[in-house]
Amino acid sequence: MDPTTDNAGHTGDPGAARASLEALRAEIAKAVVGQDPAVTGLVVALLCRGHVLLEGVPGVAKTLLVRALASALELDTKRVQFTPDLMPSDVTGSLVYDARTAEFSFQPGPVFTNLLLADEINRTPPKTQSSLLEAMEERQVTVDGTPRPLPEPFLVAATQNPVEYEGTYPLPEAQLDRFLLKLTIPLPSRQDEIDVLTRHAGGFNPRDLRAAGVRPAAGPADLEAARAAVAKTTVSPEITGYVVDICRATRESPSLTLGVSPRGATALLATARAWAWLTGRDYVIPDDVKALALPTLRHRVHLRPEAEMEGVTADSVINAVLTHVPVPR
Repeated sequence: MDPTTDNAGHTGDPGAARASLEALRAEIAKAVVGQDPAVTGLVVALLCRGHVLLEGVPGVAKTLLVRALASALELDTKRVQFTPDLMPSDVTGSLVYDARTAEFSFQPGPVFTNLLLADEINRTPPKTQSSLLEAMEERQVTVDGTPRPLPEPFLVAATQNPVEYEGTYPLPEAQLDRFLLKLTIPLPSRQDEIDVLTRHAGGFNPRDLRAAGVRPAAGPADLEAARAAVAKTTVSPEITGYVVDICRATRESPSLTLGVSPRGATALLATARAWAWLTGRDYVIPDDVKALALPTLRHRVHLRPEAEMEGVTADSVINAVLTHVPVPR
């Protein structure tokens, strides 16, 4: 692929693309403190053309994280607050009658963007939740029988609150499986929280990222070059077998009613390749698979009620599987 240059002067060279994507951390850190794993997860999702479910209590900068990523990547972003009365057309768009022309014209919804923040997705009924499925899977929206392609790149970052379930509609397993990664956004450490307060005391305004110094570190050309390089990352038969063995082991776990599907195995292989490339290698090693196993698989398994009552979590089951499945040499 010949190197290309976007409007900001970013080239499509794979080496330069890796350096630019690594520089994202420094730019996003100007706005968001101490969330490097989540930043890396979002970049991996972009490289794999996948979508992300962000889970964390209110006030841990989930929205700010997505906005800062969009700013550092020069991508358009929109936010939708999901509520019980939100209609599918409020997300996808609808046909609007124009009295001047006596014709219907399509009014695009907020889904026509690069990074869509679906805030508190579990607060809206399944009918509206499912309006995102076609957009996520087919990267298009069909209104009145006409398919309309979405911009490229396109990523849905959906958030949900893990502690407040009253008035919510939990995502069904089939829809959870459509998300490439589930990232947990933890509460900050004491020092990180001090840094946050110090910034706010110094005049930091989360609504003005430019004033905070967040500048574009990469562009669409870098992202396209990176995706092409990830696609060339070598995967040995032993690594493929290792991924399959991990996923099959979850299906045999006594703590689970539902293990990882073949789609989950495909997702784990894809995220491991992206992580391998980001760390500077053109081949995948077992540690790449282990590094991405939790965020890629934790939402694809379903715990037995009795296991939940005993304090077992999806993460603990996957960690146990990683401990027992033989690692290829």
